[in-house]
Amino acid sequence: MYLTPQHILLAGATGLTGEHLLDRLLNEPTVSRVLAPTRRPLAEHPHLENPVGDPALFLPQLAGRVDIAFCCLGTTIKQAGSEPAFRAVDLDMVVAFGKRAREMGARHLLVVSAMGADRRSPIFYNRVKGEMEYALKAQDWPQLTIARPSLLLGDRAEPRLAERIAGPLSKLIPGKYRGIEACQLARALWRLALEEQDGIRIVESDELRKLGK
Repeated sequence: MYLTPQHILLAGATGLTGEHLLDRLLNEPTVSRVLAPTRRPLAEHPHLENPVGDPALFLPQLAGRVDIAFCCLGTTIKQAGSEPAFRAVDLDMVVAFGKRAREMGARHLLVVSAMGADRRSPIFYNRVKGEMEYALKAQDWPQLTIARPSLLLGDRAEPRLAERIAGPLSKLIPGKYRGIEACQLARALWRLALEEQDGIRIVESDELRKLGK
């Protein structure tokens, strides 16, 4: 059984995965509205509503019915500037986004997490991602899809040195540890959004690659 989403809420539309997902959403005939708050303006489109500013400030003011919400928010400790600043984006902002999306009527939340997410992990990055997943599960979503990609591949506006070095090597690694193209992840997220499967679903990177072909 499939859902036909009409009204979409998207966080992280200016990021690597979010850009690909936004392009797909705006070209889907079944989507009549995409609400995508961002810090910098997006190109205009008749089906796009783009509040611009600090998402943390205007998140409570977002209005209108939403069917499905996508969260592609994510940063790095280097970009954020500190571990607390990283947590503020990858944990606090994601959880706040989920809460607001639920208040707006969304039944299905799809969130980009990371391979190895575990709230008990000794690795800070994995621990924060695990805490984020745990907090979203506590929001009692009718349908929650957690995508756990491995290393994301693609051309970023601000290249990350570690990804440029590890990217070519990650393509040679088998299974779920192999790198995944951001465009593949975006396609996979859309396919997963169309599936009606109540409860929590965790999708690892190897399955995401298959869905995104």
